[in-house]
Amino acid sequence: MRQRSRGRVAPAVVAALCTVVAVPTQARAAGEPAPYAYEPSAKPAGGTATNTDARRLEPGGTYRDSIKPGGKLFYRLELDATSNAYVSAMAVPKPGTMVGYADELKVTLQDRDGSSCSYNTARFGSAEFARPIGAYAHRTVEKDRSSCQDANTYYALIERTSAASSSSEPWELEIRHQTEPGVGAAGATEAPEDWPSSSPAPPAGEARDRRGGTSFYSATGLKDGEWRDRIKPGETLFYKVPVDWGQQLFASADLGSTAGDGYVSNALTMALYNPARGLVDSATDVSYDGKQKSSAFDPLPPVAYENRFDSSEDVNGMRFAGWYYLRVSLSPEVAKEFGPKALGLSLRLNVENDKKGAPAYKGAAGDFQVTGQDLSAAEDGLSTPTAARSDTMRLVAAAGIGAGTVLVLGLAVWTLVARRRAAAGAGAGEAAGPGAPGGAGPGHDSGAPAQYGPPAAW
Repeated sequence: MRQRSRGRVAPAVVAALCTVVAVPTQARAAGEPAPYAYEPSAKPAGGTATNTDARRLEPGGTYRDSIKPGGKLFYRLELDATSNAYVSAMAVPKPGTMVGYADELKVTLQDRDGSSCSYNTARFGSAEFARPIGAYAHRTVEKDRSSCQDANTYYALIERTSAASSSSEPWELEIRHQTEPGVGAAGATEAPEDWPSSSPAPPAGEARDRRGGTSFYSATGLKDGEWRDRIKPGETLFYKVPVDWGQQLFASADLGSTAGDGYVSNALTMALYNPARGLVDSATDVSYDGKQKSSAFDPLPPVAYENRFDSSEDVNGMRFAGWYYLRVSLSPEVAKEFGPKALGLSLRLNVENDKKGAPAYKGAAGDFQVTGQDLSAAEDGLSTPTAARSDTMRLVAAAGIGAGTVLVLGLAVWTLVARRRAAAGAGAGEAAGPGAPGGAGPGHDSGAPAQYGPPAAW
């Protein structure tokens, strides 16, 4: 029994400890912004120049690739006739590379005839400094639409447009393919025309410290409230907020003051991405002169399934519940005017309204829901890797307690059996008498080796 228990518990503990060791950490030189943290499970995507050779992206998969100026990369999808499909791409130029106003990343989803199901773009705009930018494309099942509705092969196309003056180095890509189950009962097919647009009162309570992550994968969980961080010139930080059905998100960012004189136009940028990593909206860029500055998103609608039927991306993007991601970037030009030190950053988040019922999905909601675990991660400020470490340490603790219990019980049984055998041996010796065949007299060896440790049957 003990051998079987030990054989089961020990590998569980070892595996859990290996999981802890395997979780990646950010390595950087002192004073340098942390790099983008790619998802460790991401596979090479191998995008191709033509659709004929395109490799398949699996639903739920995360992939890595790179794209050159003017590049076009095709990927293959196999879609059914009921699920909504999403392909997102986050472009990650190397820090310090040159980018221009119109430098752009475009993601398109096409059918076999080359017709576009949808497309979206992300560009650097007036804030001409290298930072992660992303967009997505989707196939949405709609009863009144004829194209892109059947079960068939589809293609995701990712394109990069760059000015001649921009750096020619490839942009790294992180690509994700997700599917959303269809709904069983027919619901509303038109987006709401109005919603509460007045800014809520500032979050109550004292501001709390939270350190942002550097990617979707390492984004730090936040709940409504005021949060403090610090951001270095050239750095990009990611945060994630759980927003459920019927809830409305209001978000703003304040850049703190610092000593010195100078001016940097479009120094702070902020963008919001939905659970499919699609760009929902960008806040107004903030120029910086050493005084505190503030930026906020325009009022967004409450999360609702029918928002997907609106043509504007800021409404269309608020189409499902789940994690919404805030990306905040500070221009490296700030270091030239005010020095390389990190500046204070404050985030104010209001998540208004009680949650409503989810649509009648015909399958598991997956990423498009808010779970109790998500709420706990937001409360505790956990990212995906820190949540994994937390779960693993609980497993290690449970396995350790289990192994300890087995060991204590084993030792108790061992002691009891040993005592009973010793008592039985002494009784037999007394019954036979000194010198009798069954016993050993004083000063005589029985001829059997002394037994130490647990009984041989273990």
